[in-house]
Amino acid sequence: MKRLTIAAAAVFAAVAMPGSGALAQSGDEMRTLTASPMDIADGKHVAEIGCAACHNLNGISTVKGTPHIAGQRPAYLYLTLKEYKSGVRSSEAMTAAIKFLSDDALIKVSAYFASLDPAPVPGGSAPPVRPDPVEAGKAASASCAGCHGNAGVSQIPGIPSLIGLDTKYLVEAMKAYKDGQRKNDTMKAMVASLNDAAMSDVALFYALQKPARAKTPASGDAAAGKAAAASCNGCHGEGGVSSTPGTPGLAGQDAQYIAAALAEYKSGARAHDTMKGLASTLDDKGMKNLAAYFAAQTPQAPNVRKPLSTAEWVDRCNRCHGVNGNSTDPRFPMLAGQRIEYLQKALLSYKGGTRKSGEMHAMAGGLSEDDIDNLASFYAYQKARAVLFVPLPGK
Repeated sequence: MKRLTIAAAAVFAAVAMPGSGALAQSGDEMRTLTASPMDIADGKHVAEIGCAACHNLNGISTVKGTPHIAGQRPAYLYLTLKEYKSGVRSSEAMTAAIKFLSDDALIKVSAYFASLDPAPVPGGSAPPVRPDPVEAGKAASASCAGCHGNAGVSQIPGIPSLIGLDTKYLVEAMKAYKDGQRKNDTMKAMVASLNDAAMSDVALFYALQKPARAKTPASGDAAAGKAAAASCNGCHGEGGVSSTPGTPGLAGQDAQYIAAALAEYKSGARAHDTMKGLASTLDDKGMKNLAAYFAAQTPQAPNVRKPLSTAEWVDRCNRCHGVNGNSTDPRFPMLAGQRIEYLQKALLSYKGGTRKSGEMHAMAGGLSEDDIDNLASFYAYQKARAVLFVPLPGK
């Protein structure tokens, strides 16, 4: 019943030898690694009374949202139970089940579940990994190229370039066309089929393209427009290079489009109080000059990073949780073979801060919903390996 691996032997040596490293001084959780067969039998009795109703006596949950704990790392189980008992982690069911248990009982029940065979890999195929958002955005933007140019660099006067724009601004613009706040029948039809996720993908694709000026002529006087541009810098940035999400960059933008937008703000066709006030001081010539100035500036890439792929996220997670989620540190949970919806719930809780862990909150904070679904799917379909578990000699 006991399993010994190279990693387990290393852990055993650290626990058994006084002063032999951090594990020897890490606390009561390491006592779970030295449980005897009698300790495990006692732990089974505790599990029959307090745990089996939700987790089953074999530690393999059949209840949605309730995690598998068979084969889970013993020190992690013990530390988690301590957190529920102290109120660091909140669950009425868990608190009620363990509030009267001693530390000795918590150690033994942790060792019992750790000694069990992990849950098998779920039957059937793993859910498909959702596509890379940049590739998805590229595919969704294919119909945009006819007007906005390849990679979003306009070659048609009056049509805006889409590169150099922050994702927040471009998503808000697409939503405004979709709900009719911006009036353009062609754009309304083009974005009608895009949901929020698709809009985000399209915006991300354009944000990551190499910036370039629109390949269109400007009829105004750029030098004359420079003085008027000073009043624009506070929002749109020096030279039209915006550093504020939600405010578009104007550098390198098509001049005719900028002039037309200013005219619409002046007339009220586009509703924006600040822009209406600024545009109201310009005549047609002034608008063309201002547009020519910004069109001549060099656009810069917005502060948007390419998101990590699922493989890259897995590599980061594996640093603590072991290759393919099979932790070799008894204090870190095994992710392999865990219920998919439980992993999703846990990651969302860390992301939102309802589960307290500075490291996990920092890690999960960068995850999108697709990232969370992809990671949960990946780990749920990995084969779980037996626990690192070694009894002390003579026990």
